[in-house]
Amino acid sequence: MSFDVFLNFDGDCRDALAFYADVFKTRMPAQIMTYGQNPGGASEADGERILYASLPIFGHNVMFSDCPSGSDYAKGTNIALTLGTPDADEIKRIYDALSDGGTVDMPLGKTFFSELYGMVTDKFEITWQLSLTAF
Repeated sequence: MSFDVFLNFDGDCRDALAFYADVFKTRMPAQIMTYGQNPGGASEADGERILYASLPIFGHNVMFSDCPSGSDYAKGTNIALTLGTPDADEIKRIYDALSDGGTVDMPLGKTFFSELYGMVTDKFEITWQLSLTAF
């Protein structure tokens, strides 16, 4: 099972990546996926925004993304905890437990990057991303 942090930004993700790469003395990611590279397509306004990138910081994977333009982005609430496991039943169990009293942000389902992925904000306003991973 993996446990990672996901940071969201409002169009300045590339600047944040450069800043944190410098602060933590690591290299900029070799691969940065933009919304324009998303197989599902993207709006023209979001084409150059970053959909996904990650930096290794002290041996941990810290993931970065720009929110789509027009989203309810608010500084200070731009962190999501991310769990990955190869156990689909465990993903469903955790998702259901976190959803109880919370808000479903993205129902569990297949995406272009995972066979089973979902996002939920729990009753304490903590956002969680759950993903079936191959280990």
